Amino acid sequence: MTGGDLIADVLVRHGVRFVFTLCGGHISPILVSAKARGLRVVDTRHEATAVFAADAVARLTGTPGVATVTAGPGVTNTITALKNAQMAQSPLVLLGGATATLLRGRGALQDIDQRALVRPHVKKTVSVGRVRDLRPALEDAFRLSREGVPGPVFVECPVDLLYPEDVVRSWYGAKAGGTPRGLGERARQWYVRRHLSRLFDGADRAGLPRTQSFKTVSLAEASGRRPVAVLGTEPSPVPPPVPDPGRVRRAGTLLRRAERPVLLVGSQALLTPAEAPDLARAVEALGLPVFLSGMARGLLGAGHRLQRRHRRQEALREADLVILAGVPCDFRLDYGRHIGRGAKLISANRSRSELAKNRKANLGLLGAPELFLRALARTLEGPRLEWRPWLETLRARDEEREGSIAEQAGERTEGGLNPLRVCRALEAALGDDSVVVADGGDFVGTASYVLRPRRPLSWLDPGPFGTLGVGAGFALAAKLVRPSADVWVVYGDGSVGFSLAEADTFARHGLGVIAVVGNDAGWTQIARGQVDILRDDVGTVLAATDYDRAAEGLGARGLRLDDDAGLESVLGEALRIARDGRPVYVNALLGRTDFRKGSLSI
Repeated sequence: MTGGDLIADVLVRHGVRFVFTLCGGHISPILVSAKARGLRVVDTRHEATAVFAADAVARLTGTPGVATVTAGPGVTNTITALKNAQMAQSPLVLLGGATATLLRGRGALQDIDQRALVRPHVKKTVSVGRVRDLRPALEDAFRLSREGVPGPVFVECPVDLLYPEDVVRSWYGAKAGGTPRGLGERARQWYVRRHLSRLFDGADRAGLPRTQSFKTVSLAEASGRRPVAVLGTEPSPVPPPVPDPGRVRRAGTLLRRAERPVLLVGSQALLTPAEAPDLARAVEALGLPVFLSGMARGLLGAGHRLQRRHRRQEALREADLVILAGVPCDFRLDYGRHIGRGAKLISANRSRSELAKNRKANLGLLGAPELFLRALARTLEGPRLEWRPWLETLRARDEEREGSIAEQAGERTEGGLNPLRVCRALEAALGDDSVVVADGGDFVGTASYVLRPRRPLSWLDPGPFGTLGVGAGFALAAKLVRPSADVWVVYGDGSVGFSLAEADTFARHGLGVIAVVGNDAGWTQIARGQVDILRDDVGTVLAATDYDRAAEGLGARGLRLDDDAGLESVLGEALRIARDGRPVYVNALLGRTDFRKGSLSI
């Protein structure tokens, strides 16, 4: 049993179905062993995409996503994606190749201090020194990635721990036979043999018990199926942290006294996807007006009577009680200043630091926000009649804003399509099982006002880091996890440049993803503030690139959208192509509007 075998066994044991990668000789045994055990190995065109995909798998399933990359530049290319997962509190395990244990610091290919580089962006870094330690290190990584505040864990796997022992011995020149010449050579061979003995000592006893033998399967056979290995033991569960019951009762008392309460539910409340139905029922039972953000969008479906989508800042300033469930007081809430000074603030969060960030809550609850809301709902006898006027006020504001958006969508724009009109057509094309992936940009910001996710975990949001380039990795994961769903990626023409080459990945793996590129030939969100304040558009101008033709060259279908009359038909054609298993890129040529003003965030 090789080190690659040991790693693959642990992955199967933890319910991993997909391993995302960009290949490299340092990690080849992991990929081969994973494939042999029925795991689907999905090779991408950039390491960041592999980590983004692992991140999205974790968000959609609750099982830590797994990516493996080669040493040196393979690891360095993951940093942005790792930081994005860390800030989004997404559990994943990154397996990084590394130079052979005896060659560290000797000028080996791609040998750098990877742990020092990665350490600030993960919960823990581990470097394994013996084959028999691979299994416990990886088991610990899976547990730690899910504990408390979830996040990524990095496991460094030196190349000489992964390959067969006889191959490694041949690399070190320590094969049996031959007579060493000279004292120095004999000493060298003794040292190498001693090192190798330590390296492989106990490796034959490091495997997991199996109730079924493994068989080698092809990628096509592995596609869309569970691993073929059935392991004899299950990993220990990692329960979410439970909020203090006494504090939950105090929260119930404050809520019963409130006349204008508002609930904000954020991504952290969806860290346990299996809990989403119970969470939705709890939010409905509370009967509060609720704003859903990030990964929580879609929790109540589209158009729920309690959900408010617009003019959140006004609601927060007028509320006498604000409940934050997995939402920190960061820049998205103007560091807490959006909340009226006279309001009572209740905050539930897994992170102690986020509970205290910028504005201290009147009542803070350390624990899983979804468990807090479920417990809070049980303290009430039902929605308060006194809240109905408040609910009606916020509903009327929502309707007014929706009317304004509809009116603006009907306006003509110079130079191309009205982005609001495109977004409304996209909203009409979404089905009940659609998944929307939001990459960055001005067009994506506009789409967030219009698109209504239909179900929990059907909106994949980058998170608070403001990362561009998540789109392809997130869409890759979404289509693998939910193969029957229509997966839409909403790009700006800036963000699509980060991962356009992944059209090749979608095509090679037969994944019918639909990408809608809002092409306004610029970094519009940046330019808006830059030009207004500094009177110069330097660095913000792009060409009106033919992204449809570029996608065609990478194996996808490309469609051009430059006419209002063709909106519905082009999006309908895109759906038909994608459902046949081919990716399609819709190049939507946009005009400029003043819908979004003041997009600068600090």
